[in-house]
Amino acid sequence: MEDRVVITGIGMVTAVGHDRESTWRAVKAGHNGVRKLCGMPGIPDGLLLGATVEGVPRDRFGDRNFPIAMAAAREALADSRLDLRRCDRSRIASSYGTCGGPTPWMAEEYARREGTTQIKPWWENLLYSAVPTRVANRLGIFGPRLVNSTACATGAIATINGMRAILDGQADIAFVGSAQTLHPILSAGFYNMRVLANADDPAAACRPFDANRTGFVMGEGAATLVLERLSSARARGASIYAEILGGALLSDSTHVTDLSADSRPLTHLLDRTLRQSNLVPSDVAYINAHGTGTKQNDAMETRGIRAAFGAAANRLCVSTIKANLGHLVNAAGAVELAITAMALRDGFAPPTVNLTHPDPDCDLDCVPLVGRRRALEHAVKISIAFGGHLAAIALRRWSGAGERCEPAPAAMLRLAA
Repeated sequence: MEDRVVITGIGMVTAVGHDRESTWRAVKAGHNGVRKLCGMPGIPDGLLLGATVEGVPRDRFGDRNFPIAMAAAREALADSRLDLRRCDRSRIASSYGTCGGPTPWMAEEYARREGTTQIKPWWENLLYSAVPTRVANRLGIFGPRLVNSTACATGAIATINGMRAILDGQADIAFVGSAQTLHPILSAGFYNMRVLANADDPAAACRPFDANRTGFVMGEGAATLVLERLSSARARGASIYAEILGGALLSDSTHVTDLSADSRPLTHLLDRTLRQSNLVPSDVAYINAHGTGTKQNDAMETRGIRAAFGAAANRLCVSTIKANLGHLVNAAGAVELAITAMALRDGFAPPTVNLTHPDPDCDLDCVPLVGRRRALEHAVKISIAFGGHLAAIALRRWSGAGERCEPAPAAMLRLAA
């Protein structure tokens, strides 16, 4: 029982809030951070839409991934109330997802040809672990360092890896998460794939599960979650959001970007996640879907959920926050898992924004337009990624000692300050 893994801290930075609670309030209210993009090298102003994080300073190398990753990590640390000075830091793991690698160098080369001379050092150009390593070094944690770059499933897989490090006995605590900022090469790639939505009104462009959906919008953000062995959390009297009951990974080998038309890989993933978590379909009340707003993904995801949950699918709340925050790609799984944990904490299923004309092929209760108060005990987060990466994580609301409570309204907090 003491080997159970719980979430004791959350930090978030998104287009609709620079911290955990402001992001969650905006998501609950259906607020939207999408706008027309301007000033991206090599891409005409206004051609693309995105939900960007404003006001984030670049570091000395011109990078924005590290500043938002570090901000989320610091907030998660403060939220967990861990005193790292009293911890065995060799027993604290870090598991971060990243989109690093050579693409920043390409943008710098473009800028250099345009007359800018600042070039990133070689380790920033070549190492996918650059941002995760800097976060762990800044926190001063010396346990296992795990790095993955698996497209839209990156944050979810980073979380599962951190959970396993605890269950395998390599660590007692793990900082897990991921970060994503927009990049001209990534943006141009999505544009050329024709998966991006566009509309005269940027806020209405992304329409998951809607009959008129045309694709996703890009987004920026970061999230860090503090995972902890239950015995460690209890020993220090930590407050707990939720328990991670289990997580599963599979692959869809149909195509690099296309998905299996019969949804069997996703059905198997959800079946395995429920079994590993000792759950039956009727136990689950909420699913945070991948829900990109593309024709293929939303219909395939609906079929997979229906096949795995059977009659219990009719009682599920299934929503996605990609119309609010944009598709955060590498950061999507971590941010959306954090939102799922907060949904359990507050007993509130967040809405699917812009869902005005539900597609008959997406016939689940997708919580259109307005969020819903509901007793939520168990939830599942789904991530579906280019490259065929599939991940799902099951959470249980914590209702024992150290239970997290919904915070006071923002206005009351300002008055108290």
